[in-house]
Amino acid sequence: MSRIGRKPVELPAGVEIKVDGQMITVKGPKGELTQEIGEQITAKVEGTELIFTRPSDTKEDKSQHGLARALVNNMVTGVTTGWQKTLKIVGVGYRAEKQGKKLVLSLGYSHPVEMEDPEGIETEVPDPNTIIIKGIDKALVGNYAAVIRDWRKPEPYKGKGIRYIDEHVRSKEGKAGVAKA
Repeated sequence: MSRIGRKPVELPAGVEIKVDGQMITVKGPKGELTQEIGEQITAKVEGTELIFTRPSDTKEDKSQHGLARALVNNMVTGVTTGWQKTLKIVGVGYRAEKQGKKLVLSLGYSHPVEMEDPEGIETEVPDPNTIIIKGIDKALVGNYAAVIRDWRKPEPYKGKGIRYIDEHVRSKEGKAGVAKA
């Protein structure tokens, strides 16, 4: 069996889960999420646990088994505690600010970059060089963080750009001086 797939998903107090065929709905204090799992995977609630089973040991079934369990576990975590990514802006004159539901980034372009917060995502700017992205859907939070980071990826020579808070950017040495003959 899949090591991840065979682990039951623990359902904390205050979390309701509804299994309707292949659709799984998780409702908690922070909101509600729905996910469709593979057609060969079955899910059933036993007490305070959700258990996934698969019909055979084919490679496809094994991968779908672990995937279904991981997705639902992320949904349970999202509706209870939520997901968060923190971005750090490095560079002279680079900064972020919040204007209502808009995130305004000054990244050295001729114009400020304005981004509207997507549905289900909330951004905070505690200081001009830090952006915190929060939400209940792990995939949406990670995707929005990646979209923001794509505006100015960290470059290896001066280290300027937008990076994840725990990301380490390896710096390269600049061009070596060429001796003239």
